Amino acid sequence: MILLNIINILVAGFLGYLIGRWGDYYLVYLMKDPDWAPHHWIYGAIMMIAALFFFENSLEAWIFAFGLGLFVSDLKDFWDMKFYGADNKDKSKRRFWHID
Repeated sequence: MILLNIINILVAGFLGYLIGRWGDYYLVYLMKDPDWAPHHWIYGAIMMIAALFFFENSLEAWIFAFGLGLFVSDLKDFWDMKFYGADNKDKSKRRFWHID
């Protein structure tokens, strides 16, 4: 049972990372890189904090792991303390599998 819980947490974190990367890779260009939109590391941080304070048991761990995946997928913007704004990335130089 513990192994199944660990696998669920890892899958949740990976799904959070994938959705974060998809948003950074595709959704930004579909929305035309708006300067009003918050960066997705903020959503990940909110999910992690909410999981710690408002949820219990395996749901807490799943939401925390998903939020951590979102947070890690946009780690560079967190280090630069970018809260909102356009990324101004060149579409030809974007990469999917990395931490941005």
